[in-house]
Amino acid sequence: MIKVIVGAQWGDEGKGKMVDYFAAEADLVVRFQGGDNAGHTVANQYGVFKLHLIPCGIFYDGVYNLVGTGTVVNPDELLTELEQLKAAGLNTGRVKISDKAHIVMPYHVTLDGANEKGSGAIGTTKRGIGPAYSGKALRTNLRIEDLYDLEYCRARIEKSLPLLNAELAFYGADPINAGFLMEKCAEWARRLGGHFVNPVSFVHSYIDAGKNILFEGQLGVMKDIDLGIYPYVTSSHPVAAYAAVSTGFPARKIDEVVGVMKAFSSAVGAGPFPTEMNSDDARALRGSGEQIDDEFGARTGRARRIGWPDLAVARYAHLVNGFTGLAVSKIDKLDTLKAFKVCTAYELDGEKLDYMPSSKDLYRVKPVYTTVKGWLSDTRGCSSIAALPAAARDYIALIERVVGCPVKYVGVGPDRKDILL
Repeated sequence: MIKVIVGAQWGDEGKGKMVDYFAAEADLVVRFQGGDNAGHTVANQYGVFKLHLIPCGIFYDGVYNLVGTGTVVNPDELLTELEQLKAAGLNTGRVKISDKAHIVMPYHVTLDGANEKGSGAIGTTKRGIGPAYSGKALRTNLRIEDLYDLEYCRARIEKSLPLLNAELAFYGADPINAGFLMEKCAEWARRLGGHFVNPVSFVHSYIDAGKNILFEGQLGVMKDIDLGIYPYVTSSHPVAAYAAVSTGFPARKIDEVVGVMKAFSSAVGAGPFPTEMNSDDARALRGSGEQIDDEFGARTGRARRIGWPDLAVARYAHLVNGFTGLAVSKIDKLDTLKAFKVCTAYELDGEKLDYMPSSKDLYRVKPVYTTVKGWLSDTRGCSSIAALPAAARDYIALIERVVGCPVKYVGVGPDRKDILL
């Protein structure tokens, strides 16, 4: 069984909790794209964790976890995460790293920060992810497998440094020298080498044995570099098909695709956000930041932009990903609302759209809203979707009808036990 968990909105939908939940039945969990620019928040018996690279299956005995080929890996960040998990008493020997994954180098981080200054900023996390993916396309990067041969690393670094230092000089940053980078490479090889695997043979050994494999993506469809709100997007593909593309197995082998959507909308960074609320309405749903499920970025701590539920986006996500089921998170956050608005479509220049418009036009669209009656009761005490208040079930039925996909899971709290079936 191969199952893929992806975001159905703008990211920050609650995927971490769902991956943690499904990992109980997995043999292997694979993080298939992105870098340490975002995080999955998980609350369980070990504590509260914000994982940025290591898959959420790490919390289960016997489950192996692969940082996949489609990711870009900052080894220093990975080492920090491994140490945090070790300190919590977890076995990090079950973490494997694709030796075909690309390395986020120190100069990638510097370039990212420099490029985000001024009016051209798009709201990246300045973690070096965009420059690392750019280097992938330019064929200037090191991959994890290059750490097997440090002399080869040195040759690659020395060949690339003149151009890299010219870029750094353009931004007014200090040049970088090969000696510093080689010290880093040697440390990474020494401390992480035991985690490296050939990803294709490793994953296919699980497929051939009929094991359960769970793929977790980062962010959501609206941040996909091809299909999202370009240029306000991430540098990879947080869609289900990329799990197969980046890992090296046929997409037809995917059995289930679970789309995770929040009961309302949120976004981080610049770009169009058609259902964005005014500050007073947003404040009530965002929270103060004191609770683990308040609306602040797991990586940056930035307050998320908050919007009314946008089912036009969720429908588009289903069109792109082919969900076999939806997981709706944080429905408990709506418990105190007497009523709320739900966007079911967009209008542009007076015409109702049957497609996702360009980023430029998303600034101009008019959301078509329907008003949904609130339930004014505590959903956290419910034991199943059927036990939810009637008005909450009506809202779920509206989601199913507009998106065209069944809702199979509903989140009513931050813990793995707060998932209704």
